[in-house]
Amino acid sequence: MTFHGTTILAVLRDGCLALAGDGQVTLGDQIVKARARKIRRFFHDSVLGGFAGNTADALTLFERFEAKIEAASGNLKKAAVDLAKDWRMDRALRRLEAMLIVGDRTQILILSGAGDVLEPDEKIGSIGSGGPVAMAAAKALYRNTSFDAKDIVTRALQIASEQCIYTNSEISVETLAG
Repeated sequence: MTFHGTTILAVLRDGCLALAGDGQVTLGDQIVKARARKIRRFFHDSVLGGFAGNTADALTLFERFEAKIEAASGNLKKAAVDLAKDWRMDRALRRLEAMLIVGDRTQILILSGAGDVLEPDEKIGSIGSGGPVAMAAAKALYRNTSFDAKDIVTRALQIASEQCIYTNSEISVETLAG
């Protein structure tokens, strides 16, 4: 059995990045933790990151990303690409079952084990089992309201928690203000 079931959502609006995650961790068909923290700050609090997937694998990737962002002097895209290269080339890393979403005040990037570094078309990105629901809600809020980034991620994650059985309403939010 592996841990799974997460919703992580990032929204960038008016130079402010908000990254939110639910707190649920499941093992098989059981909830084993309701208030997990799946979001971290990096590089002098100028970068936010969140994970979905196997917890131990994600924490390993967070450690690797932290080393890459430090080595890149805070250059988010360079750090993400360098991590993706290592992730794809290293046999041990290739077996990691997790995804990362990272961002700063200018961009959001999604990193996968296939070596992908994806920048969403809109300033909204999501990962995890509830990601598609949270993304749809966030897009509707982003396009049709003047809510700030923090309000959008909070409301969208609340909506996802009502739809996805692997997403709960124990939402944690971190922001980088513009």
